[in-house]
Amino acid sequence: MRPVLHGDVSCAARVLRAVPPGRRAALCRRMIREAEAADRYRLRHARVHPRWGNGSLMAAARHRGMADEPGFDDVDYCRCFIMVLEALAMRPLSLRRSRHSG
Repeated sequence: MRPVLHGDVSCAARVLRAVPPGRRAALCRRMIREAEAADRYRLRHARVHPRWGNGSLMAAARHRGMADEPGFDDVDYCRCFIMVLEALAMRPLSLRRSRHSG
């Protein structure tokens, strides 16, 4: 996966906020897997993945329905944001370090 920035986490959290709480954890893991697969595709084929984009978490999230971005005073959004951060932190160390730039 490409380096993860604030916007990536925000987009993923907005996607999670738009689905029922019971579906969020699995969807979060799925978006991360899709971003990782899209990045491998991008590196192998020198073009973006047709569905999941350029290998960023934001691109993997953007093809789904997204809630409007609230502020951090929205507790549900905070929970979704934290869920994304925790899922990213649970990835193996070798995947958390940026291996590619471009």
